[in-house]
Amino acid sequence: MPGRLRPILLLPAIAIVAALAWHAWRPVRSVADGRHDLRTNGIWIQHGWLGDDGWFLRNGREPSRFRNDARIRELAVLLAGHGVRDVFPHLCPCSSDGRIAPSDSLQTERFLDGFSGFRVLPWVGGVSRKQCFPDSVAWRERFVSSVAALLDAHPRLAGIHLNIEPVPDGSEAFLLLLDELRMAMPEGKIISVAAYPPPKGSRPFAKVHWNKPYYAEVARRTDQIVPMMYDTSIRSARFYRHLMRAWSVQVLDWSGTTEVLLGVPAYDDPGTGAHMAETENLRNALSGIHAGLETYRVMPDNYAGVSIYSEWEMDEDEWATFRREFGRRRNVSSGR
Repeated sequence: MPGRLRPILLLPAIAIVAALAWHAWRPVRSVADGRHDLRTNGIWIQHGWLGDDGWFLRNGREPSRFRNDARIRELAVLLAGHGVRDVFPHLCPCSSDGRIAPSDSLQTERFLDGFSGFRVLPWVGGVSRKQCFPDSVAWRERFVSSVAALLDAHPRLAGIHLNIEPVPDGSEAFLLLLDELRMAMPEGKIISVAAYPPPKGSRPFAKVHWNKPYYAEVARRTDQIVPMMYDTSIRSARFYRHLMRAWSVQVLDWSGTTEVLLGVPAYDDPGTGAHMAETENLRNALSGIHAGLETYRVMPDNYAGVSIYSEWEMDEDEWATFRREFGRRRNVSSGR
């Protein structure tokens, strides 16, 4: 899951940085006209939408909640009404030998029927050194071949969304995996990456932050970067908004011409210490993103919108927050 598998690593200097940010932060005036909603947003969605029978059995879930034309249409209308274009259905984790998680072929085609007009990119990967071993030639071969097989079997899939956690800053093995995916995937398919945010202090942890040179290397090999801008352990809403402002600008500037969706939190994860829902939430995240985007005289060409983590945690109150804080004013039931 983007950001949910990362180690809980607190920066020793966070109190000093937070104090500086508190005094430096100037909240942007409310952006209520939807100017930053390009209707090309993204969202991470549940495993059940594409998952095979084994997943339902292992997790005690009811297939009819997902393998249902009416439910698929309902989801499509909801997401279209909120300007979502890219959907990332969970197909994690892969097996330790490199094979991606199996999907149900009939359900995948049913889902694609209902999501015509969207870009559907299965979300593949897992935990590094547990399921993912990108430094292994044999693992990469199996992973790449299984991704290619999935895209060959379902040509309407737009590509894949790769999420391996953690990927240390400067990892050559990850770059090699991206190169091999590009060579094996059918022409025109998208490689999207769940990326790590820039450093948030003077002593960044390389496992959970990427610096500017590595962003450039990843961007050069991919079509879309989706930074996971949460799990910061920050308790100050003001500091989190300031950080989101800074990260938004850095990621857009560091990614060159590669498309960027800014990952925003809409989930609860009590007891971990990494995520404080009262701080890391849609309202604060979007406020910081607005502030970052308002620093540009002209919107960067590579900015595409935001990506919500996650569909299964969103309720009507959170959708209302998203509409109020970010979305264009339109009738949700009418679609795009």
